[in-house]
Amino acid sequence: MHLKARFQHIFKTKKTRTCTLILGHNHPSGNLKPSQSDISLTKRLVQDANYLDLKILDHLILTDTTYTSFADDNTISFSF
Repeated sequence: MHLKARFQHIFKTKKTRTCTLILGHNHPSGNLKPSQSDISLTKRLVQDANYLDLKILDHLILTDTTYTSFADDNTISFSF
């Protein structure tokens, strides 16, 4: 099975057949500000996901008590 087809098969939802992802990672330090590395990696993942016909809806940074959302903060564009 081709890699693109395999990822589409894994991430498709049965009802809508839409392929979507929400990324997330933690910042144990409690700092919610995305690093330049966080932003660069997310942009690359959005581009790569589009190639695979997947849509990334958001990227969350989590701490022990709260979170920040790239989409809510307009950190990058998740346009599709």
